[in-house]
Amino acid sequence: MIVIVDGVPTTVAPGTTVLEAARAAGSYVPTLCFDDRQAPFGACRVCLVGVEGAPGPIAACTTPVRDGMVIDTHDDRARRIAANVVELVLSELPVEPAEHTELATVARYFELGAPRWTGAVHAVRHGDDHPYLSFHHELCISCGRCVRACDEVQGTFALTATGRGFDANVAAGLDEGFRLSACVACGACADTCPTDAIGEVVLTSMLEGDREEER
Repeated sequence: MIVIVDGVPTTVAPGTTVLEAARAAGSYVPTLCFDDRQAPFGACRVCLVGVEGAPGPIAACTTPVRDGMVIDTHDDRARRIAANVVELVLSELPVEPAEHTELATVARYFELGAPRWTGAVHAVRHGDDHPYLSFHHELCISCGRCVRACDEVQGTFALTATGRGFDANVAAGLDEGFRLSACVACGACADTCPTDAIGEVVLTSMLEGDREEER
């Protein structure tokens, strides 16, 4: 199959998604809920692109290509909608995302500064009961990646999506915390988190110890 991505003819196999085709053509499409190691989810709507003949932007991560499809990763409407989605996500956080996180990278791609909208932000709530993992609930954007990493990659099913809308978050076990859940401390959730809501305490402690030795 041949598709056209940003004017570039690209040969892809049947079943290839628009996101995979764009990457094969060397085009960047931002994502937040997507992880190569997990089944496409299509929840965040940050990977929107334009497709010739489509009534509106489509989600690149879940849409399969068709022969001759013409894809525009710079489509103005798609970019505007995706940027607004990211800006809304940022507006709910009590602090700016750390520079190295995927969320910060995506925000820079859309050239977003301080959110234009002010309103309620998530209350700071830390879960530090696990010796290896910490959970900063206020940084959770409900992308679902940690839950799917625990289910699909590790097969532990220790994490659960909770709440709806603004109150959506993630809980370990029955919200009793990591220590009392089925968590095996594999770190898959921390590795996939795009905001550092879940982090590895051990690595942080080791780095701080190394810095002390250097002094």
